[in-house]
Amino acid sequence: MIASLIERCHATIAGHAEVLTELDRAIGDGDHGINLERGFDVLLAEKDAIAELPWPKALQEAGKVLVSKVGGASGALYGSFLLGMAKAAEEGVDVASQVEAGVAAVRKRGKSDVGAKTMLDVLVPVSEALAEGRAGDLRRIADEAREATGPMKATRGRASFLGERSIGHCDPGATSARLLIHAVLDVIEQGDAR
Repeated sequence: MIASLIERCHATIAGHAEVLTELDRAIGDGDHGINLERGFDVLLAEKDAIAELPWPKALQEAGKVLVSKVGGASGALYGSFLLGMAKAAEEGVDVASQVEAGVAAVRKRGKSDVGAKTMLDVLVPVSEALAEGRAGDLRRIADEAREATGPMKATRGRASFLGERSIGHCDPGATSARLLIHAVLDVIEQGDAR
């Protein structure tokens, strides 16, 4: 499953890197897609070694790669998400609790929360739905949450410097979060055990 997750997430980011970069040019510094693609390229290159590790260690190694190779805020935030999940996984809690711990790590690292026009606007409602046992709704929730960032005014990150001009653009981080959630769900639903 770990190898499949890395492959699918890599393919998703690689296939949408230009779109993510364009979104980031509108309200950020224009490197979100480029940075994520660079990090996921490294993850793909290290896939076999990571896939041999137990789940908590695999999450930890993947998180370290994203922190060290992605660059910009997105690497630190996605890496923190995986490292938070890894710590919870070591404690033997369920996946919903692991995701919740990952979200808490992003909140802490980014000093942000829902409503600030960030990836948390997607990650939080998805995490809450997962905790409530509504896994079947995750795609719709991620889609709707991403769209809801369009009319928001950014209050965190580079987009916050634009103030009112950030309104009308969907957040790049929320967009990549939505894409990655779909990629993970694709692997889970297809039952790819590699």
